[in-house]
Amino acid sequence: MDDTFARFGLPGEPGSEEFWAAATAPAMVPAMVPGADGGWTALFLWRGSPASLDFESWSEPVPLRRWGETDCWYAEVAMPARLRVTYRLRTTDAAYADPLNPVGAGGDRSIAATPDAPAQPHWPAVGPADVLPLPRTRLRWTSERLGGRRTVRVHPVGGGGPVVLLLDGDDWLYLHPAMTAFDSAVAQGDLPPVTLVFVPARDREAEFACRPELWEAIRDELLPLVAESGVPANRDRLVVAGQSLGGLSAMYAALEFPGLVSGLACQSGSFWWEPGAPDLPDPMGGPVGGAIAARLRERADLSGLRVAFDVGEHERRMLPHCELVETLTGRAGATVRVSRSASGHDRAGWRHALLRDVAWVLADGGGPAAGPPRAHG
Repeated sequence: MDDTFARFGLPGEPGSEEFWAAATAPAMVPAMVPGADGGWTALFLWRGSPASLDFESWSEPVPLRRWGETDCWYAEVAMPARLRVTYRLRTTDAAYADPLNPVGAGGDRSIAATPDAPAQPHWPAVGPADVLPLPRTRLRWTSERLGGRRTVRVHPVGGGGPVVLLLDGDDWLYLHPAMTAFDSAVAQGDLPPVTLVFVPARDREAEFACRPELWEAIRDELLPLVAESGVPANRDRLVVAGQSLGGLSAMYAALEFPGLVSGLACQSGSFWWEPGAPDLPDPMGGPVGGAIAARLRERADLSGLRVAFDVGEHERRMLPHCELVETLTGRAGATVRVSRSASGHDRAGWRHALLRDVAWVLADGGGPAAGPPRAHG
C-alpha cells in the first residue's frame, strides 16, 4: 500500500472496512505526524462525497482528494507547532462536524489540536450530538436602548460571586460548554466563585462598535434585572470577558464607563477598529491600535483596573494592534497581564484563556507588572 496512510498508522487498503475501523479510533482523529520546520502534518478523512475543510480563520479552505475509486476522501494539511483550531467539512450543500472526530463545538464544528498544544483543563470533550447543559435562571431582557427582546442566562458558580459578563454569550452556551468549565474550575480551586451572565449579541458589528448604547443598556437595564432575579451576585465587582469585537467592546466599556467595570478578560480584541474600517478592503490596514489606542492616549488614569490580554500566536496581523493597546493600557496605570495562546482567531484557543484570565483578574494582590507580564498557554 502507498505510504500516504501507512505513515499515519492506518492499516489496510484505503476504503476497506479495516481501514475505516482504524480511522474511527479516537487516538487517530485527526492523525498527525511531525512535519517541516517543527510543525505537524495532519490527516483529515471524509467518507463518501466531495468536500473541503473549512477552518476558522487560520487557513483558507482545503479541498479533499479522492483515493482512486474508493469512498475515501482525504487531505494532508501542514500545521504549525502549537495550534488548536475549529473546522468543519463542507459539501456542496451543507457543513458538517467531522464524524470521525469525537471533539466538537456545536452541532456542525470539530476541534483539532496539534500534539504540542497545551492542555485545556476543565473543558470537556463534547461531541456534535451532545446537548450542552444550560443555566436554570433565564431572564427576558426587553431593551429600550437596543430594541427587541433577548434571553439572558445567569449561572451562580460555587454559590455565586462577582458578576462576570460573557459577551457573545450564546457561543459560550451552545458551542463551548462554559457553564461546565467554570463549574469545574471553581470546584477544583482554580477560580473563585462567580456569577456568570451570558449576554447574547443580536448585531455584533453594531453593538460591539465603540458606541455607548450597549453599555448604557447593560448598566441601566440588564444589571438591575440580574439584581432582581434572586441569583446571588456581587455587582460591586464587574468583570467583562470578550473576544474579537467583544474584546473591543470590553475595552471601550472600561474607558468610557470606568465606574462600571473593575476588570477585563480580553481575547484577540479587534483593536484595528475605527469608524469606517470594517467597510474598507483591508480593515486591519489602518492606524495601529485604531480607535482604542487613540482614546488611550487621551486618557491619563486607568489605575484600579485589571486587564488580562490574550491573542493567538498565529494571528500575525492582529499582533501589532494588540501589542500597542496592551502597552498603552499599562502606561495608563492599569494592572496588565499579557499572554499568547496556541491558536489563531478562534474560540477553541480562547477558551482556556477565558478561565485563566478571569481567575487572574479576580485574584487578590498582584501589583502592576513590569513589561507587562507575559505568559504562554
